[in-house]
Amino acid sequence: MPKKRSGGGTSPVQLAAKFLGVSVLAGAVMAGIALPAAGALGLAAKGSVKGFDDIPANLQSPQLSQRTTILDSQGGQIATVYSRDRTVVDLKDISPYMQKALVAIEDSRFYQHGAIDLKGVLRALNQNAQSGGVAQGASTLTQQLVKNYFVEEAGDDPTKVAQATQQTVGRKIRELKYAIQIEEKLGKKKILENYLNITFFGQQAYGVEAASQRYFSKHAKDLSLQESALLAGLVQSPTRYDPVNDATEAKKRRNVVLQRMADVHDITQAEADKAKATPLGLHVSQPKNGCITAVKGAGFFCDYVREVFLNNPSFGKTQADRAKIWNRGGLTIRTTLDPQAQESVQSSIKKHVYKSDEVATAATIVEPGTGKILAMGQSRPYGFGKNETQINLSVDKSMGGGAGYQPGSTFKPIVAAAAIEGGTPATQEFPSPYEMAYPSPVSICDGKVWKDDPYKPTTLTNEDESEHGPYSMKEATAKSVNTYYVQLIGDIGICPVIDMAKKMGVNRADGAAINQAPSIALGTQEMSPLTMASAYAAFADRGTYCTPVAIESITQTVANQKKSLPVPKTTCSRAMSETTADTISTLLKGVVEDGTGTPAGLGSRPSAGKTGTTDNRYAAWFVGYTPNMAGAVWVGDPAHKRQMKSIRIGGVWNDKVYGGQVPGPIWRDMMNGALQNKPVENFNLVNIPDRQDRGDGDGHGDGHGRGNDNGGLANGGLTGGGLTDGGANGGQTGGGFPTPSFSIPEGWIQGNGNGGNGNGGQRG
Repeated sequence: MPKKRSGGGTSPVQLAAKFLGVSVLAGAVMAGIALPAAGALGLAAKGSVKGFDDIPANLQSPQLSQRTTILDSQGGQIATVYSRDRTVVDLKDISPYMQKALVAIEDSRFYQHGAIDLKGVLRALNQNAQSGGVAQGASTLTQQLVKNYFVEEAGDDPTKVAQATQQTVGRKIRELKYAIQIEEKLGKKKILENYLNITFFGQQAYGVEAASQRYFSKHAKDLSLQESALLAGLVQSPTRYDPVNDATEAKKRRNVVLQRMADVHDITQAEADKAKATPLGLHVSQPKNGCITAVKGAGFFCDYVREVFLNNPSFGKTQADRAKIWNRGGLTIRTTLDPQAQESVQSSIKKHVYKSDEVATAATIVEPGTGKILAMGQSRPYGFGKNETQINLSVDKSMGGGAGYQPGSTFKPIVAAAAIEGGTPATQEFPSPYEMAYPSPVSICDGKVWKDDPYKPTTLTNEDESEHGPYSMKEATAKSVNTYYVQLIGDIGICPVIDMAKKMGVNRADGAAINQAPSIALGTQEMSPLTMASAYAAFADRGTYCTPVAIESITQTVANQKKSLPVPKTTCSRAMSETTADTISTLLKGVVEDGTGTPAGLGSRPSAGKTGTTDNRYAAWFVGYTPNMAGAVWVGDPAHKRQMKSIRIGGVWNDKVYGGQVPGPIWRDMMNGALQNKPVENFNLVNIPDRQDRGDGDGHGDGHGRGNDNGGLANGGLTGGGLTDGGANGGQTGGGFPTPSFSIPEGWIQGNGNGGNGNGGQRG
């Protein structure tokens, strides 16, 4: 019977038996010593396998998760994102000191043994027996590499991680078989390279390159002796020896590694002693991960890029497939973001709206004809702190945004486009009173009609009591006359507007269908700035709408090999004729020249746009464009609670906020900066006569009443189409309607052909 040690402890033999039976090393010892007969051992204990030969022999090195770098269109870095911060490097790019330090402390006989070190097993067995516990393990670097492979494959799944690290005989036997395979397949240098790239060094750093950057702000190839020893010492316990949080323990561990290097003759004792006397010499770089690290306020654009990747089938059949690729990283994503435009957007936002204001702003610029998103920013930064948010106020809910915001009168040009595309002339007039009930009934899609409550009709007003008609489309658009546009939609029906909106990519931010009611003419459906900017880009490109895109190319690094991934392309389609688009541009050019949008004007550079203000001033907009850029600016409370009355924004007091008052100057400044040194391009304008150009307004004609080609009267004819012939495209009244000194029979004043009331002859 074995004797007990003094003090009542178990003997070394008993400790050895216990060690063999229950320690992590037990499986490796048994499998290593009895390897030829392992298949006959019949290991059927819980957590083991039936036999060595039953284990699949095709272990593949996992694709190591690495950081992903997101670039702007010029190649400048926007941000780095990663599931695990890792940059894979070749062995030649790792300091020789680092290579020697790791081998010395983890597996000093690495170059002398195979997949298992029997000498090391016996040494560990003896050391653990003497210490009365498991003080030293016997896993080789190759075995540790296999375990790290399993952990890497498990990703962030806690169940799979537990399975990959469970302390069972079965796992150790699997680990050993794969270690044998790897030894034969890779060789020592590649095993060491893979180990240094896969292992965890603490502080979110995976692999020696990330660790070197984290602790010393340098590349792994430049690590000194003492720096290498520090990192090698972290492998055993990154938390216990964390030099950032416990410098004393870290230094002790580093010196243990240095002494071990001297003991195995990698360095001299003098070199070890000199290195031991040095301070840790940390030059810590804080972990930088995710879109919160983005430069130039591009955090929300960075987040949009991630959403595009995770939601687009181009990158994988299922969202799980796409998420796996994203989390593994190793991607270099070149985006459409224009650094000049982005910087201009952020500069303008910072100037006009403070992040601490009660309301926020969001702005987006896209390129007509390509759909490229050139800039995206907002006043509340990307983050988790006060006055910060992770909600992208520029995009739809499905892409990380909110529920959207009513665009107000910026929707009116879409109504105008639908009308003009359907044959309504831009000279169309309506009485446009200051106040009126919504037209009812109004046709909608599928042959149905919208009807208001005849007993309690819904009424609307213009912004100011002085705004009352009659107005033509040009005047009504410049002054943003509500009653004109509801009469227009009442005339053409709602379905053409729904169809035009669809062709222009206009949809609700929450994904719901646009409500079919006359009120849509006033922009009552919540939409995002990206949606509105992309829609107006169709006007800028003379009627062609292009779906917005954020990614130009993606390169993926796999096993040091680079390959290109297919990326989603923009889809361009004709939303309206060139003539219709040019007519809208002519109308909207008037808005910035002599209408509600004059504060947004770009001076000598031609521009067009539209203001928008919602009921109770929960939101204000300016959406506009030049031939080469289109942009949208929204200002409001994301929570839809603070009305923009008696409010200070950007240090400026506002009694009431209008679309041209706050969003307009933001748009002007961001576009001026974005377009600096860009070519000045002109619109293809059409002739839309003003009402005064179609007559002198005194009620006196030439006796013939003949209209011009656009429906104007020769010399201020009495009525819209003239008393006799009328204009070629529908007569329009020239100025105020004279007060007659005689009674005119009803229906007597009308033109023939396309004049008079046939195509828009309206009373003055």
